[in-house]
Amino acid sequence: MCVAGDAQILSPPMNLSLQDQWKKDAAEAAAKLVESGMLVGLGTGSTAAFLVSALGRRVALENLRIVGMPTSEQTAKQARALNIPLTTFAEHTEIDLTIDGADEILPGPLFLIKGHGGALLREKIVAAASKRMVVVADESKIVERLGSLVSVPVEVVPYGWQATEKKLARLDGKPALRLGADKKPFMTDGGHYIIDCAFGAMHDPKEIAHHLDHVVGAVEHGLFLKFASEAFVGGRDGVKALKRQ
Repeated sequence: MCVAGDAQILSPPMNLSLQDQWKKDAAEAAAKLVESGMLVGLGTGSTAAFLVSALGRRVALENLRIVGMPTSEQTAKQARALNIPLTTFAEHTEIDLTIDGADEILPGPLFLIKGHGGALLREKIVAAASKRMVVVADESKIVERLGSLVSVPVEVVPYGWQATEKKLARLDGKPALRLGADKKPFMTDGGHYIIDCAFGAMHDPKEIAHHLDHVVGAVEHGLFLKFASEAFVGGRDGVKALKRQ
């Protein structure tokens, strides 16, 4: 029995935009990969929310027995409302399968930009602890070069963030502190700020990731390289499965 406040979580709006329908199609295709007995990493963001909803239906209708590892408080709340049992790294340190969204996908190597939903650190921790990571997205997220559409989020500690921002500027990242709706610095679930870096279309995302890895004050960045092994992409021609090459 769900309370009234959970109704929107349990029943996504029926009148979806075309893009949201593509996201939903991709998420539902990926949800079929989940089998009983799995520990599943649950991503964050609009596409991941469709995935969690699909798994919730399978739990209710198919008696699917899984345990979820949420990447944000938002995802954890949705999963609890759908009666998906949750766990923590204190109990499990290896995840069978993680399914998450992405802000950009580079076909071939399946390099990603993630973190515009504000959960990139926890998402990367979960991805790194997973035997397999699958990405779900709509076709608008496919790019020829990472950075073509969106900036690279960098999660930073609040202490001395101005000095960290200066280091990011030296990398030609054109850094901008992310603000919330209240015009104050956006705060992640882990208590960090996010600085968005507009590198533009990247010739070598691995080199930029290497430099970001060594910025003092930066906790993690949104370049997810060599994490995803497969992507389900919804679009005009249905859902396409892309394998890492």
